Amino acid sequence: MTPVLLAWSGGKDAAWALHALRQRADVEVVALLSTITREYGRSSMQGVRMDVLQAQARAAGLPLLQASIPAQCDNARYETAMARTLQQAQARWPELRTAAFGDLFLTEIRDYRQQQLEAVGWSLLTPLFGSHTARLAREMLAGGLVADLCCVDTTRLEAKFSGRRFDADLLDELPNAVDPCGENGEFHTCVSAGPMFAQPIALERGETVLRDGRFAYTDFTLRL
Repeated sequence: MTPVLLAWSGGKDAAWALHALRQRADVEVVALLSTITREYGRSSMQGVRMDVLQAQARAAGLPLLQASIPAQCDNARYETAMARTLQQAQARWPELRTAAFGDLFLTEIRDYRQQQLEAVGWSLLTPLFGSHTARLAREMLAGGLVADLCCVDTTRLEAKFSGRRFDADLLDELPNAVDPCGENGEFHTCVSAGPMFAQPIALERGETVLRDGRFAYTDFTLRL
């Protein structure tokens, strides 16, 4: 089987990509890779805490690699950090040359990832790409995925949605202009259970804060 490194944000699309890849006989996910904003110790964009990401990786039974980037990061620094981490992964798994992402339909993002990977001799795998997101969201829920909204772009969706469970009620309440999977950046999620995990992760919902005058982040911590 082809070894695969899966980009791991802590959210539902990455988690469901892991589930999808594990249904295949031709690939094996050997590790997860999270991009971490070093000043905050959280996954970039989603804002998921490092210890929650580590708990998710343990539940998935996979090692977690980290690509550290600064809070104010341009493409050049991001690409350097990613290339360095891919090199480290390749040293650990010599046959590893494939990275997977949970992208759904944004062609320009997928093309960018492909160019970035090809530049360092890697190939791209996007197992969910082209999915009908309304059906996919319901499929995730029917499959047992449990996730909560941890970040909302308040220019696209009301802040009150941040912290809510990603469930059928939420999907029914989303405005028509908002993608059911938040693929346009409307919202991000933090996963706590699903078929990709050996056991659920107990999380506590914390406060919600507005950052950059735009993003409503809800903090989720491990329940002690």
